[in-house]
Amino acid sequence: MNPLRWFTINYAPCPETREFLETAVSRERDGLEVRVAVLDAKTSRKFFGVPMARRGIQPVWVHVINHRPQPCRLQFVALDPNYFSSLEAAAVNHYSGGKRLLNYGVLAWLFFLPLILLLPIKLISVMRANRQMDALFHKFAFRMGPIPAGGEQSGFVFTNLSLGSKVVHVRLMHPGGQDDFEFTLSVPGLDADYLRREFETLHPVGEIQHVDQAGLRNYLTKAPATTTNQQGHRTGDPVNLVVVGDFATILGAFGSRWDETEAITLASCWKTARAFLIGTEYRYSPVSSLYLLGRRQDVALQRIRNSINERIHLRLWVTPLKFQDQPVWIGQVSRDIGVRFTWKTWNLTTHRIDPDVDEARDYVVEDLMQVNRLVWAGYIGGSRICDATSPGHNLTGDPYYSDGKRAVVFVSPTFTTPKFVAVE
Repeated sequence: MNPLRWFTINYAPCPETREFLETAVSRERDGLEVRVAVLDAKTSRKFFGVPMARRGIQPVWVHVINHRPQPCRLQFVALDPNYFSSLEAAAVNHYSGGKRLLNYGVLAWLFFLPLILLLPIKLISVMRANRQMDALFHKFAFRMGPIPAGGEQSGFVFTNLSLGSKVVHVRLMHPGGQDDFEFTLSVPGLDADYLRREFETLHPVGEIQHVDQAGLRNYLTKAPATTTNQQGHRTGDPVNLVVVGDFATILGAFGSRWDETEAITLASCWKTARAFLIGTEYRYSPVSSLYLLGRRQDVALQRIRNSINERIHLRLWVTPLKFQDQPVWIGQVSRDIGVRFTWKTWNLTTHRIDPDVDEARDYVVEDLMQVNRLVWAGYIGGSRICDATSPGHNLTGDPYYSDGKRAVVFVSPTFTTPKFVAVE
């Protein structure tokens, strides 16, 4: 081994590679053409020469062609309100000469003390590599500013890391207003729970029922009021949510603000335990299994807040119904507000839910309105009615109360204004 290598930095990006273009997705509307690609951890490391994903940064490549007679402008904060500037992203990934030297340890310094004379070489090498990194990140960044009429621009926007599915919201501002383009792209690296589900085979073709509004209402009022345990002999959380839309649309509608959940494995259990013990964030933490229609949830989503102990969970099961040619999902949503000890789980702890489960249900309606993905919403009976003086209890013993209504939401694959939102 050549000790001189310890005192130099081999910064070797490969910006000539364009592998990410193979996964790019295009949209075109009213004289505006947008093409987008999301770089996964491997691709971004190869292109930029540093492990950006470890620092929570994800480059999104955007290409805009403006065929209109007026200029337009990419709104960065619509794509990611907390995006990184190009030089900020580079700075996060900078090499640190002092830290790297300390990694060799005290004993190494005793043996190689004479090499201290080479320290200036190390520092010069670090500064040179960091300058190269700054120049590279800045060169390939998308430039903030107007895109002239008949012009085009491409480059990277440095966003916060997402795994599984990433929703990319491209908003182009122009003298006539704005145009929004939304992309939902797959990003490798997440063992999502729904990957173990084949939605198309859960209900054979002969079982699929196309229903009108009356048929939908009849089914939903008779559907189970609560989830159960695996054996079906104990009741759990109330079934208080109905979503109409195909799976891709659901991921797109929720994806900008909700995260997918990982399957329960040894690796995900360890990450959950670590986040629980030190009170940190784990965006993709698995959720426990609840049962409905004879099986555990088909997909679970969550909104995490300050820590793993504060989350909003929703679980969905696809039914054999189709309304206006769209699948109908029923499910459960609740808000975690802390943790407590219990004898009913293997790890002796459980999340404590907000007993006002109707608040979490209505939060979903407001959230979909906020991101302009709600076509209409209403309420229907069928869930469990109980009040604070005589609450229901979920599988781990947490009390809850509810007016017994389910929120029914129809999600849109594109941005829209709600046509109808029922008060109750």
